Amino acid sequence: MVALSDFQRIGVGLVGFGLFFLLFGILLYFDSVLLAFGNLLFLSGLVFIIGFRRTFTFFFQRPKLKGTSFFFGGLIVVLMRWPILGMLLEAYGFISLFRSFFPVAFGFLGSLANIPLLSQLLQKTWDSGSMV
Repeated sequence: MVALSDFQRIGVGLVGFGLFFLLFGILLYFDSVLLAFGNLLFLSGLVFIIGFRRTFTFFFQRPKLKGTSFFFGGLIVVLMRWPILGMLLEAYGFISLFRSFFPVAFGFLGSLANIPLLSQLLQKTWDSGSMV
């Protein structure tokens, strides 16, 4: 288990609430207030988790400037109450920012099949064979 400081615990909570408000804003037909609030909570939680300097250096690295500009541009567009266009810009920026992280995440998800109880459950699901 990773030991988290109090600031990092607050950051995890902020990121969780941010993701909740983002999902809730999308489910309520792109409610711009909920999306904006979720974006601000997510970014502030990220700052609490990894620190201001690391967050700044992550977003403003030379190869990631295109993704950063799309992400923050989408955030500004959401704040101007054009939520669908803003979320599309943010999604493109998010994908280009975290492109190098996706193989690690998919590798972790693939390793979940090696857990004994979970692998038996997945095997039973796959062996059912019936789509109906």
